[in-house]
Amino acid sequence: MSVKATWKVSAAVMLSRVLGLGREVMFAALFGGSWLMDCFYIAYRIPNLLRDLFAEGALSQAFVTTFSKKVKTDGPENAWVLANRMMTLAAVFMGMLTLLGIAVAPWIVELLTSFSRSGETARDYNPEEISLMVEMVRVMYPFIALVSLSALVMGMLNARDVFGMPALASCFFNIGSMAGGAALGYWMDPEWGPRSLVGFSWGVVIGGVAQLVCQFPALRAVGYRFAADFKWNDSGVKQILKLMGPAVIAASVTQVNVFVNTMFAYGVGEGAVSWLSYAFRLMLLPIGVFGVAVATVTLPALSRAAINGVGDDFGPTLSKGLKLVTFLVFPSTVGLVVLAEPIISLIYERGQFDAVDRVATAGALQAYGCGLLFYAGLKVLQPAFYAIDKRWLPMIASLMALVVNIGCNYTFVFVLKWGHESLALTTSIVASLNFLFLYAAMTRYAGDIGTKVLVVAFLKIGVATAVMAGLCFFGNRMLFADLTAMPLMMKAIWLGGLIGVSAGAYFAVALLLKVDEVGEMVALVKRKARQ
Repeated sequence: MSVKATWKVSAAVMLSRVLGLGREVMFAALFGGSWLMDCFYIAYRIPNLLRDLFAEGALSQAFVTTFSKKVKTDGPENAWVLANRMMTLAAVFMGMLTLLGIAVAPWIVELLTSFSRSGETARDYNPEEISLMVEMVRVMYPFIALVSLSALVMGMLNARDVFGMPALASCFFNIGSMAGGAALGYWMDPEWGPRSLVGFSWGVVIGGVAQLVCQFPALRAVGYRFAADFKWNDSGVKQILKLMGPAVIAASVTQVNVFVNTMFAYGVGEGAVSWLSYAFRLMLLPIGVFGVAVATVTLPALSRAAINGVGDDFGPTLSKGLKLVTFLVFPSTVGLVVLAEPIISLIYERGQFDAVDRVATAGALQAYGCGLLFYAGLKVLQPAFYAIDKRWLPMIASLMALVVNIGCNYTFVFVLKWGHESLALTTSIVASLNFLFLYAAMTRYAGDIGTKVLVVAFLKIGVATAVMAGLCFFGNRMLFADLTAMPLMMKAIWLGGLIGVSAGAYFAVALLLKVDEVGEMVALVKRKARQ
């Protein structure tokens, strides 16, 4: 696994996540934690969930695993034939799924809002809200088909060791959805009322088109030419579908849990869905930038190392991926938890987003942070099971996690009467249990994957992170006593300075403790400087 490739993907994903965060900032300023945003997020949750189930989760992992092995055993030409058959199948199936979703949209909305009609905070949605959600669901449903094809294209490029453009593709989605959505939203409702969100829904579809089309030049450069192929009775296609069966459940367990959380959030009260969504977007920054980047580079290497069983390179490759995730995500997690309020204040607190929204969103972010490292680790660990053809284990783990999630949510919300933060805490609990179960299972099937090395690395990284956390804690106490009154520029300067000093201390301590990843980073920088 190339550390250099990982950093390239990280930079591309970082840009994408920042743009995605920019979209959330725009929403927060225009709509705050209002019922309008609750309606939009619930409408967006359906295509976003199915994207992870059928596209960027299950389909992507199953396709990359099979396609990578096909390239190595039968050559690129035969692999392109498999790609054409999967592209054709995905276009037909996802097109039919889109039409079905548009037809049953009213029943989908009825299901999603059912939880808000029970409990002490029961609330009935008026016809305007229901009609708006149904319309937005229907508008956004084609996004599923677009992102499914985009995931296949991304998988082809990753399997051919092209990582830059696939990682940048989601940047085009964010730009398209923001620019197109804002333009259409303003055109449909200049006062930024309910109709403007329909414009933003069309922006999601525009972004999906941009995400797919932007990868075509890179795909053509590696030798792919599309030709419709309906010969789906193919061993490669069957293998992908076999992998997808359990992966549909396993690869997207956190998204399924977030979806369940959304249903429970309607029972908590107005604004809960928006607060959880704003916090989840921030949590996705370190996961997307580091966890997804490491997993993207690791999966093809793991697949090649497991063609004839678990090869000698499998354990070291997986161990290195998990170490790199820990090195990058652990300090990011602690920083987000300790500096939650000033970070949220700087990013979101303007327009309709006030101090109440800031405190509520910070609570959710801190609860999400408890399991962030495990969530990022799952991005690397789960696909490894498909590489060694143990696809049922992640599915079993995910089913157990889903049961735990529903049980915890019900207990926290309806029995203990806790607030929206408890729903984020449940996500952390589920991710942690899921990771620990799968890690124990992997050691049984793959043998020694460097557990002792991982523990030593975790302890070293933990010491460096503790130093960083101390600086963040005292800096937060001294600098951000009154966030509401502090000017925006001063927030940015103080927060940027505090993060810079804390990050510098983290890397310095890690270097003193001889953490391998720091040495590789320093060596990479020196090579670039000499060039």
